[in-house]
Amino acid sequence: MITELGHFALILAFMVAIFQMIVPLIGAQRGNAAWMAVADPAATTQFLLTAFSFAALTWAFVTSDFSLNLVVANSHTDKPLLYKISGVWGNHEGSLLLWVLILTLFGACAAWFGSNLPPTLKARVLAVQSSVAAAFFAFILFTSNPFLRLEIPPFDGQDLNPLLQDPGLAFHPPFLYLGYVGLSMAFSFAVAALIEGRVDAAWGRWVRPWTLAAWVFLTIGIGLGSWWAYYELGWGGFWFWDPVENASLMPWLIAAALLHSAIVVEKREALKSWTILLAILAFGFSLIGTFIVRSGVLTSVHAFANDPERGVFILMILAFFMGGALLLFAFRAGTMEAKGVFSTVSRESGLVVNNLLLAVSTFVVFIGTIWPLIAEMIWDRTLSVGPPFFNAAFTPFMFGLAIALPIGAMLPWKRAGLGRAVRALVPAMVLAVALGLLAYAVFTGSSALSPIGIGLAVWLMAGAVVDLWSRTGRGDVAGRFARLWRLPRADWGKTIAHAGVGVTMFGVVALTGYQTEDIRVAQPGEPYQVGAYEIELLSVEQNVRGPNYISTMGHVAVRDEDGTQIALLHPERRIYPVAGMPTTEAGIDNGFTRDVYVTLGEPQAGGGWALRVWLKPFANWIWSGAIIMALGGFLSLSDRRYRFAAGAAKARATMDGVPAE
Repeated sequence: MITELGHFALILAFMVAIFQMIVPLIGAQRGNAAWMAVADPAATTQFLLTAFSFAALTWAFVTSDFSLNLVVANSHTDKPLLYKISGVWGNHEGSLLLWVLILTLFGACAAWFGSNLPPTLKARVLAVQSSVAAAFFAFILFTSNPFLRLEIPPFDGQDLNPLLQDPGLAFHPPFLYLGYVGLSMAFSFAVAALIEGRVDAAWGRWVRPWTLAAWVFLTIGIGLGSWWAYYELGWGGFWFWDPVENASLMPWLIAAALLHSAIVVEKREALKSWTILLAILAFGFSLIGTFIVRSGVLTSVHAFANDPERGVFILMILAFFMGGALLLFAFRAGTMEAKGVFSTVSRESGLVVNNLLLAVSTFVVFIGTIWPLIAEMIWDRTLSVGPPFFNAAFTPFMFGLAIALPIGAMLPWKRAGLGRAVRALVPAMVLAVALGLLAYAVFTGSSALSPIGIGLAVWLMAGAVVDLWSRTGRGDVAGRFARLWRLPRADWGKTIAHAGVGVTMFGVVALTGYQTEDIRVAQPGEPYQVGAYEIELLSVEQNVRGPNYISTMGHVAVRDEDGTQIALLHPERRIYPVAGMPTTEAGIDNGFTRDVYVTLGEPQAGGGWALRVWLKPFANWIWSGAIIMALGGFLSLSDRRYRFAAGAAKARATMDGVPAE
């Protein structure tokens, strides 16, 4: 019964979405306040109906209702509760329902917290947001219904993909979708502004919090996915440039560019057309990611589905919204006249450089991702674009961004002196060069890019600190420290986020440039040396039973130079009987400056076991940097809520004919 109610709620939500898409838009065009006002309750109703539908599907998974085809295909009675719940979105149909749930949540939040928006703009934003929801409701109901029943239910299910039965993967998709779908709000604001033919500083203030929230969630989602790949897959890496990984990186890069571009619109009323275009492209890349994951046109270990018919439906959604938005942009671009002028050397120019580097790096990732598809379509050739291409093509732009970011942040608005900004950054420059030379001296024989990358990472972190300190003005140190704690949270958030980028960059460069790898047949009880550590395979235990798997577990001792045991690791090889699929569980001794990473291989004919050991310097800095970036974003977001409300109220008063104070 609950399942049928969930299906019915989904159909009702689709009907409400169509209503919300049409009526407020007509009301805004005619100036009919009553028609515009229906957008708020419609958005709330749409979210509540979708939430009920999602809860009904979750209940079916928790109770192991094997009359549902989706539950049979992705669950099992012996599976732990956490993975029964995560099984809801560990498949194509359920993940789409989560996608739409988050989409309607953002629309409802715009209704709940957008009381200071001008009525016509708010009505159009909610109508555009609902049009996206209506398209995806249709996609679910007509091609991917999660509530399909089986005529004869089996006694048990087929289990969830064992690779997805992990805490990191349980939380990775929801955060990633909060980022993907959150960019729909920037898209809705952009299209609504194009319909109205008006983009101003107030619009920049309104769109930034939504974009910042989406960027923060994307940062967390990408970080969780990378962390999971590192410790769960047993291959020792954190990023493979897989098409689906790239699909999450591209909107993250464009959203970062949009955030910085919207600042120029808000502060100087410049770059209006460019900012609108970025808002459209950011959500466009989210839709492209959805297409890649669900169409099967590109091979990926992350793919949810390989159904060309579903891919065509998503392609139609992508073509309609991106094509329509870009066509509207072409018609309205001439009305978005920039008011603010600025010199070649200024904060605005620094942000333009930032935007160009992020946009071009996104284009590089996009070309590398779709090139195999283009080669197959045009030349009928099967090509593979892997890490060597992306590392060579993407890295220079990130290095350029690292150089420009601290300098751009120090430049004043409108007109600036480059020499003055650089002089203020001399301490950061000296520290960066010193540590880069130290890395070169200590790790001779490695790539020259590694010490350069470490120097740039330190330059980013130190530059962010110098920028924050410069905002305390002049005077004695005690007075400047007192003013430091009173700085707006947005300033602190920016500094923390920029420093987080530096921390992640430091971790990536150190790990890829200086890691040590050892592969050998290890005999139990025979220690051997890897770098500064002694490794000993103590024993291997077979047929270890877990909740829903059988494991072959190794016991590996890690000792320091003095022979003191510092860790006992338990790498595993698991087999999930229901799914019939093996997985590798790495044994990792995490440290502040290094990880000892061990995986267990196959037993060898002459005795012993294949054992693979990595020493990974500063590995945890990669994900620590992502956490720091997210914290900086949340801190800025907390400040922006207050400034957003004040700015919106001021703008609304001006629009209503009341002079702003």
